Amino acid sequence: MIPRDPAAPEPRLAALEPRPPSPLRPVDDDRFARRGLRLLLKRDDLIHPDLVGNKWRKLAPTLAAAAGRPVLTFGGAYSNHLRATAAAGRLLGFPTVGVVRGDELAGRPLNRSLERCAADGMRLVFVDRATYRAKGDPEVVARLLEDAPEGTVVVPEGGSGAAAVRGCAELGRELRGRADVVAVACGTGGTLAGLAAGLAPGQRALGVPVLRGGFLGAEVRALQTAAFGGPAGEWSLDDRFHFGGYGRTGPVLEAFAEDFAARHGVAVERLYVAKMLYALVALAEEGAFAPGTTVAAVVTGRPDPDGGRHA
Repeated sequence: MIPRDPAAPEPRLAALEPRPPSPLRPVDDDRFARRGLRLLLKRDDLIHPDLVGNKWRKLAPTLAAAAGRPVLTFGGAYSNHLRATAAAGRLLGFPTVGVVRGDELAGRPLNRSLERCAADGMRLVFVDRATYRAKGDPEVVARLLEDAPEGTVVVPEGGSGAAAVRGCAELGRELRGRADVVAVACGTGGTLAGLAAGLAPGQRALGVPVLRGGFLGAEVRALQTAAFGGPAGEWSLDDRFHFGGYGRTGPVLEAFAEDFAARHGVAVERLYVAKMLYALVALAEEGAFAPGTTVAAVVTGRPDPDGGRHA
């Protein structure tokens, strides 16, 4: 019997027709070339139309383990993770429950992101911020599960559990020998934790947090411990490019994203990808990368075609 390729999708998930490995494409950008640097784009946004980029990598092992059981997970009002989970539920035929931060949203019309979740069959549960912050408390989880379907599997915010981190290690393995530094935008830190573990010795992962707070280093270390038993790979964080915090952009970032798209013909998602690309340009100008360095930027998402925000 021929063993299954561990990198291949589990048969049930293969019905979603994902397309890893994602393309790795060079871009000719004078802001890097004049400093002797090479820039590559790792186009994870092309893996699947509904489960884009790191969402596929995070969700695939979790959904395989869930084996068709209902899934309950967490996110903000504009969560990519909630949308991806809802889409997976629709495509694979399992119930989904989304616990949404902000009970004040319950009586308002749904934004486009949550509207899409509901259209894909997700039952939305709005909770106050104190309850949301305590979402890791077993008593809080137990209360949420009381109204969920029997056998419901709980998936962490952003999908960043140990299984998801191990799934993201495949991203690093796809980039072995292809770049010296691999940059990724960070929300919960799961993609960075897995990416760093999958890279080869001598390669480095760079995380660009899109939230304020400086807490992400501890989160990445905890995720690697849960997934691999301890630290894995070489990685670092640069906390300077959050543009005011989660969901914030502003005219400088908007202009940068428009310019990058015009230069390279790649639509730039604002809340994650634009911040990471802006960081790389700034770091190149600061001389943070030695001449001869190849830098790969992971494009983890794409702009919402409906014009809504991403978060």
